[in-house]
Amino acid sequence: MKRVIYSGAGLLLIALAFLVFNILSGLLFTNARLDLTEQKLYTISEGTESILEALESPIELQFFYSDGAVRDLVALRNYARRVEELLRAYERAAGGKLKLQVIDPQPFSEEEDRAAELGLQAVSLDRGGDKVYFGLAGTNAEGHTQTIPFFPLDQEEFLEYEISRLVQSLATAQFPVVGVLSGLQINGGFDMRTQQATPPWMVLEDIRQLFHIESLKHDIDMIPTNVSVLMLVHPKQLPEQTLYAVDQFVMRGGKVLVFVDPFSEADPGSMMGPGGFAEEKASELEPLFKAWGLRMPADQVVADASYAMSVGIGPERRAVRHPGWLSLPQQALDADDVTTASLESLTLATTGLLEPLEGASTRFTPLMRSSGYAMPIEAERFATLQNPEELLRGLEPTGERYTLAARIQGPAQSAYPNGIEGRKDGLKESDSINVIVVADTDLLSDRMWVQVQDFFGQRFPQPWADNGSFVINALDNLSGSDALISVRSRGRFARPFVVVEELQRQAENRFRETEEVLQSRLAETEAQLAELQSPDPEQALELTAEQQAALQGYMQEKLRIRKELREVRYQLNADIEALGRTLKFLNIALVPLLLTLGVLGLWFWRRRRPA
Repeated sequence: MKRVIYSGAGLLLIALAFLVFNILSGLLFTNARLDLTEQKLYTISEGTESILEALESPIELQFFYSDGAVRDLVALRNYARRVEELLRAYERAAGGKLKLQVIDPQPFSEEEDRAAELGLQAVSLDRGGDKVYFGLAGTNAEGHTQTIPFFPLDQEEFLEYEISRLVQSLATAQFPVVGVLSGLQINGGFDMRTQQATPPWMVLEDIRQLFHIESLKHDIDMIPTNVSVLMLVHPKQLPEQTLYAVDQFVMRGGKVLVFVDPFSEADPGSMMGPGGFAEEKASELEPLFKAWGLRMPADQVVADASYAMSVGIGPERRAVRHPGWLSLPQQALDADDVTTASLESLTLATTGLLEPLEGASTRFTPLMRSSGYAMPIEAERFATLQNPEELLRGLEPTGERYTLAARIQGPAQSAYPNGIEGRKDGLKESDSINVIVVADTDLLSDRMWVQVQDFFGQRFPQPWADNGSFVINALDNLSGSDALISVRSRGRFARPFVVVEELQRQAENRFRETEEVLQSRLAETEAQLAELQSPDPEQALELTAEQQAALQGYMQEKLRIRKELREVRYQLNADIEALGRTLKFLNIALVPLLLTLGVLGLWFWRRRRPA
């Protein structure tokens, strides 16, 4: 009896110790986290940690989420929980410099008014239903505000990038500076053909809303130090001193967005005849491109039969497909790069092609590509082109997908390792450059992506393509710090049940095969019955013994195969249910079972121990 009491007291002490351990671990390790996901989705990246460590003044984040209105939307609720968990991770890593407030804006409340005032987007679930808020607003010590109006569910791989961009923009007091050096009249000018002044291009108006623009001269010999991003548009015949200035800007870690073109239709060119006309419309950066590890054939334009735009020609404006004018769908854009992932369509005209150089030290990542039904053609053909159908008829696709825009990253050497005359003290290499090159300038012109209406002096843009969004995305990405640029796609939170999907595919394949056999047998049997039946209506109800046997065989065959179909469907559910039971056992019963076995083992060990 003494041994039983002793053993019972020991079990009670073990249970109490286990309970005390859980209480103490809950109190002492409240902030402890263990991220076991494959892509570390719940662990903020090193780039985000660098941004948070650099915060000098506090930032307040307000996460507006209509929790009560989305009880039945499981996908949105799960995503909202992950957004909140990531924001909590930001708050912990910021060391007190970042405060998070989670707000559930009830209808007709002050919180809802605050969300609308901050510019957050409300989405109605139905015509008469409540509005759902699912966005983020951040405010810095100076009172400046940045928002994410609504977290799109299909862009969750860029969730950390968007939050980090918001935090960094609040930590920076001034707009980033974009230095623009252009060979086109994007700031407005004078049209010699119409003898009228032309307004600034709408893409420049969009840039001005988010950046400070500094126009640079064609013969500049040094890029100003306050420039965050250098935007080169149609850099025609730049002098050596300007090329060297761009080279050294990149060697110092400056970011560049380049628009070159083998045949810029936005360039008025010169009236020197077909040959000179095409040459005057071309731009290139051959010495710099070579140092950066890429090339653009100067006289080649990509013609694409699959992505060809429809244009009107002739007095009747008859619609024809122009293989030199391309409308790129989502599948032509890089879904893993933040500059193109959210875009739906881009339109380009007479674009060139980009190729990586063999043995280059940089990494060449295509951002836009043609379809496989494309081929390069001579740029000079567009100087006298009257009917685009001529190109379409002569198109012989090569099967290759040509790169139309690319991101260039990695270590690179200077294009002028020995400097230039009068300047010999420049940098000779860079550990990491970041350049985006687009082989087209026409995508910037208004006619390729936006319709602008003038209303009493006010210009109202109506975009029909995402060209402007691409430029803003590229500048936004390049103007961020290296820490922000390193925060890229992190992968998706939602992971498929691979084993379950494989079971479903296998069972569906079996079902489909059996169903095809059934349909085939039914067709054969009905054909045989049609042959056996008498064409005389008076004898249609009188069946011979052979017909009766065939009919009976048909019914038996149909019942037998229908039974097989039920068995296949049952087996589909049985396999998945068996897997579910196994997972439930592992998740729910295994841990208590192991604890019980451990306690029993300890109990038996104590019983067998000599008194």
